[in-house]
Amino acid sequence: MNPYSFIVSILVYIAVIVLVVGLAYRIYKWIRIPRSNVNLGLYPKPKTKIGRTGKLIKDTFLFPQVYDVDRWMWLFVVALHLTIVFAFAGHMRLIREFTPLVNALGPEGMDTFALISGGVIGIIMMLSAFFLLMRRFKSPYKDISTPEDYILLIILLIVILLGNHLRFFGDVHVSEYREYVHSLLVFKPAFPAELAASGTKWVLTTHVLFASILAIYFPFSKLVHFVGSFVANLVRSE
Repeated sequence: MNPYSFIVSILVYIAVIVLVVGLAYRIYKWIRIPRSNVNLGLYPKPKTKIGRTGKLIKDTFLFPQVYDVDRWMWLFVVALHLTIVFAFAGHMRLIREFTPLVNALGPEGMDTFALISGGVIGIIMMLSAFFLLMRRFKSPYKDISTPEDYILLIILLIVILLGNHLRFFGDVHVSEYREYVHSLLVFKPAFPAELAASGTKWVLTTHVLFASILAIYFPFSKLVHFVGSFVANLVRSE
């Protein structure tokens, strides 16, 4: 098997397995931590359960601590997290077409809508990741940054840039990408003929490579805070 075939097939399966098993193990370890007899909730905190639930949601998804420290950073942090969620949702089109939207807009209208909405999301995501990377080169953030901080942001930025290239300059239709994804789902990975004959396949292969690297590293990196922040905020709100 040549490296090209390994990246677009075996590496994808390895990445998914490591991501799922790694996250499951991290969550299992969090659950197994003995519960403290001391109330660890931070003052002030709401007195009612509804108020505490609201605070938990706000602290997890709106990053108020970041807002209090640096509002520009908060803006780009929120933008990055939101666009990642939207991009993930958009990638679901590679598994199954959004039939209600296609019925409403028509196939060409759907392609135009996906190009505009996905393009806007991709640009905002790219600018947000680039801002957060550049911020690491300036004090006081530079003083507390580690090599991992730079590596993670660089890998993420590469994934985003390659995704944007596929969005704006790719010369194959989304149906070709969907056929490739479906081949992975049935464990018979292969590029369709049009995609295999296109120069886009090399951009897609590199995109898949760095996305797989990010997925493999995710459970063992600081990025796992995306999941762990909910647990930490739950403890703080008790």
